[in-house]
Formats: sequence, C-alpha cells, structure tokens
Amino acid sequence: MRHFIIEITYTVPAEHLSEVVTEHRAYLQKGYDAGLLLLSGPQSPRIGGMVVARANSLEDIQAFFKNDPYQVKGLAVYRFIEFEPLKFQAFLKEWL
Repeated sequence: MRHFIIEITYTVPAEHLSEVVTEHRAYLQKGYDAGLLLLSGPQSPRIGGMVVARANSLEDIQAFFKNDPYQVKGLAVYRFIEFEPLKFQAFLKEWL
C-alpha cells in the first residue's frame, strides 16, 4: 500500500458548505469502511481539510476523491502528497 496526505482547499467560503458537509462526511465514511482512510478533519482556520489515506496507487486514491461531493460540486480542490511512513505508533502497525 502507498500512503497519502490529502489537502483539501475550499474554493468557496466555508459558510457555503453547510448544505454539502453531511454528504461529504457520508462519502468519507465509505473510504473508512473500505480501509482507505485513517483520519480526516477540517483545517483551522476552516479553509479546507486534511486526510490521511492509503491506496494501491495515486490514481486509486484520486479516483476515490473524484466522487467526493465537494469535488463533484466544484467546492474544493485536492492536493495529493505521497509519503513513506517509516516511524509510527505501534497501534498503527496493522493499518500500515
């Protein structure tokens, strides 16, 4: 598996996301259920969000986020950063 940090940057003010945030979080849950996502949450200040994920390839994780309601509705852009976790807490060993 390859590991990624996904930086989500809103293209609209955060106040305009209230109607879509529930859809977005429900969509992310699909990624958690599939074992793709480890953690996610909004940035502070609320200009976007961050996600730690894994997938077989960059193309696979990009394909997953292509269907995120924020992206589908043009409310955010995504930056995918691949990294290799060399040090980690012992409880993450199984996920990595």
